[in-house]
Amino acid sequence: MQYSKKFESISPSPTLAIDSKFKEMKAQGHDVVGFGAGEPDYDTPNHIKQAAINAILNGKTKYTPASGTVELKTAICQKFQKDNGLSYTPANIVVSNGAKHSLINAFGAILNPGDEVIVPAPFWVSYPEMIKYNDGVPVILYTTEEKGFKFTAKELEEAITPKTKALVLNSPSNPTGMVYTQEELRAIADVCLKHNLYIISDEIYEHLVYGSAKHVSIASFGDEIKNRTIIVNGLSKTYAMTGWRIGFTASNEKIAKLMANVQSHSTSNPNSIAQEAAVAALTGPTDELKEMISQFDKRRQYMVERMNTIEGVSCTEPQGAFYVMMNIEKLIGKTIKGKLIETADDFAEIFLENQLVAVVPGTGFEAPHHVRWSYATSLENIKEGLDRLEALLK
Repeated sequence: MQYSKKFESISPSPTLAIDSKFKEMKAQGHDVVGFGAGEPDYDTPNHIKQAAINAILNGKTKYTPASGTVELKTAICQKFQKDNGLSYTPANIVVSNGAKHSLINAFGAILNPGDEVIVPAPFWVSYPEMIKYNDGVPVILYTTEEKGFKFTAKELEEAITPKTKALVLNSPSNPTGMVYTQEELRAIADVCLKHNLYIISDEIYEHLVYGSAKHVSIASFGDEIKNRTIIVNGLSKTYAMTGWRIGFTASNEKIAKLMANVQSHSTSNPNSIAQEAAVAALTGPTDELKEMISQFDKRRQYMVERMNTIEGVSCTEPQGAFYVMMNIEKLIGKTIKGKLIETADDFAEIFLENQLVAVVPGTGFEAPHHVRWSYATSLENIKEGLDRLEALLK
């Protein structure tokens, strides 16, 4: 029996695997502390929940247009105008079942077999698999911690080949938390225009920025670059709505039409009730959002300061999202609890087995000497996790 070679080439998500293992151990009564989740520990705000309840009571439980309701698309257009200074119409917007679905649609709309997509590393684990799923070829552009995990316009240009079709841009970044400046983005945009590339701009963490960092959408530099950019966003991170599964894209009308056509045959519309809740999220009060960001900032500062006092590990300060990439290069080649540490996978396994702490090895992010910690958890958990890290390394 032969199976799909394409599907067999797709690796499972290591971040979801770690989170699943953590939840399983927790359910079994183990005193495990988890830092793998890519979701806020805050609950969805009440006014958003109430909008969903009202939608059920008012019978808004039927099919909607495949690419989303006009009401939600209008709210998304207003969001882009307010937050990013970008003017879109509902015809430019496609609402999908989470930002992952939006990314699958985006790659599918622009790629043909053999097309190359440049993916800066460290990267979110799903980008290369999504590209392969859509018959493209991921080309990894490596960055270094010394340069803030960022690539330059010159490095981008050197990675371009005649087969290059697109660039994946994720700012603020998962897993590094880095944020590109306006000047850096302008230089990147110039290279993409020069070589006629599309940009898949994943802006899911746009509101989760700290200190002096500011999120800027690369599509805001004029109509030419806007026409070649597919912005991917959603409600999961900003509004603590991971389980509601609402993501969206903004693109030129041709690309939006292609994505909508495919979605009409694959999943049809996103959940009708979640769409009503999404309108409430985008048009409602933001007090709880501001408080969540403030708490994330406090946790970020504590985790970075404390981690950099522990011998054998270090980290750079992230500017956005809710992750810290811990450098374990000094531990490579050493033996801990009788096990030789050769990669981040080895370290993560020992940490979980001996201290019951779940972190995500950087191997899946193409960062084999780093592990990712999420600070989307309580300060108490963060303190406990770092105490256990210190105990393991002592």
